[in-house]
Amino acid sequence: MTATHLTDRLPFSPGITSATAVRVLQQISRDRGSTALLLGIPCMLMVLLKLMFHDSEETFERVGPQVFGIFPVIVMYLVASVSTLRERTSGTAERLLTMPVRRLDIVLGYSLAFAFLAFLQAVLSTLLAVGPLGLDIKGPAYLLMVIAMLGALLGLALGLLVSAFARNEFQAVQFLPAGVLPQFLVCGLFVPREEMHGALAAVARAMPMTYAVQAAGEAATHDGVTGLFVRDAVLILVCVVVVLVASAATLKRR
Repeated sequence: MTATHLTDRLPFSPGITSATAVRVLQQISRDRGSTALLLGIPCMLMVLLKLMFHDSEETFERVGPQVFGIFPVIVMYLVASVSTLRERTSGTAERLLTMPVRRLDIVLGYSLAFAFLAFLQAVLSTLLAVGPLGLDIKGPAYLLMVIAMLGALLGLALGLLVSAFARNEFQAVQFLPAGVLPQFLVCGLFVPREEMHGALAAVARAMPMTYAVQAAGEAATHDGVTGLFVRDAVLILVCVVVVLVASAATLKRR
């Protein structure tokens, strides 16, 4: 079977997907504010966290790794939802769909572009945390990087989905308290999930951010990769795939 036939059998076009990813990266690179938000804000928040707990090193050692499952979700959600909404409201996404382009090509193109940015974001924040800020973890630092990337991909998927229901950028930001902040409150950062009310603990178990925080805690308190870390990482990845599929379904040809 030739390479052309193999490509035709795929549910997406690698060429169109990569071209979409390059276009999105070029567009974001021209927006210095978005680039700074993506790469700089997580680092700034880690510095702020260090300053807040400079007299309580134990608290910083406990909270520091866990926020790797929180900050990337929020930052990537904001950037992805606003960027994608601009594409929808400007008619760019609709014009693309008038061409022989699959909906999955567009969603995967955005995902690849933001995944690259998520990788840069994760590398910078991890190096800063375990380097100058002195965050001490038992496990290898790359595990925190993995959680940061998964969190960013989760924020990306949620942002793509929300952009289908928001009419303007202000509404996209308004979805943040409804879709992301509840996860932040019950993820286990403030109160251990075991100590929550039964109904609230059940809600927490259904929130993907809970597993990001739990996996980050596993990376900080164990020497290697644990079974719980792998399970939580897989659950987050499954949530990302499900939300991305739902995002692709919101793209309509007209």
